[in-house]
Amino acid sequence: MHYTEKLAAFADTLSRLLTIRDVAEVPGLSWDTVKHLVKQRRQKDYGRLSYKPLKLLSIDEIYVGKKKKFYTLVLDLESGRIVWVRPGRGKAALQGFWRRLRLSKAKIEAVAMDMSGAYWATVLEAFPKVKGVFDRFHIMKLMNEKLGDLRRALVREPEGPLKMVIKGTRFLLLARPANLKDEQLPKLETALQLNEPLFQTWYPKEELALLWAQPTYHAMERFLRHWCAQAFATGIKQLGHMAKTRLTHRTGLLNWWGHRINNGKMEGTNNNIKTLTHQAYGYRDEDFCILKLLGLHESKYKLVG
Repeated sequence: MHYTEKLAAFADTLSRLLTIRDVAEVPGLSWDTVKHLVKQRRQKDYGRLSYKPLKLLSIDEIYVGKKKKFYTLVLDLESGRIVWVRPGRGKAALQGFWRRLRLSKAKIEAVAMDMSGAYWATVLEAFPKVKGVFDRFHIMKLMNEKLGDLRRALVREPEGPLKMVIKGTRFLLLARPANLKDEQLPKLETALQLNEPLFQTWYPKEELALLWAQPTYHAMERFLRHWCAQAFATGIKQLGHMAKTRLTHRTGLLNWWGHRINNGKMEGTNNNIKTLTHQAYGYRDEDFCILKLLGLHESKYKLVG
């Protein structure tokens, strides 16, 4: 059957506000018909994207279910739109994207990513001069995980008064002090005062956030080396592992000074994707799913399916 361009545009516009099922009820069409119209329209709009204007990118992966498992996403940090989606993770999922970038002669300056060795390696291989910037969110998350590991190790120790003080402090230890209520602070202070290893790990966790507040590149580098030296000096295993990781990845950390980018927009996009896939109960048509993700930036409402 043939449908007018006006009907296809109407269905596509509504699909950015409603689920395919809801859209189908408006003109009295079948679900399959509306899906066909929307897919056809999205293919026209996003089937051939222009990569030449791209300069600052964000790379991440998202878990989309047991069958498809992971998608690798690339986000244009200037426009906030997804410009690449492929199933899988790591180097293989990005090969086609690098090829398109080279053909379009895009002048990529920097890429924000987590500290995955696979992403770092593939970016350097494809564009040796591009700056990889490790995402601040993931770095602080890893620091919180190390603090959590220490707290759990302390809780597993034999029963005693200190163990009872530490129990139930996970949220207090991981939250920023400014975000805690006045009545929560005494419990945190007591746990830190009575347990030196806990304090020696909590304080560097708070201090690490100052890395991104340094006034110059060299000041940032000095701060990082000093922080790592202090972490090693404590003799605490979890802090030592964190310091080793920081030094190993210091280039990606310090690249932030020249390109102050992060995966913040990507995290917000991932939340919208989770809502989309949950509401649609997954997508059996992978091509349609990819087209939906490429058009996610134009959705007017977060519960779009």
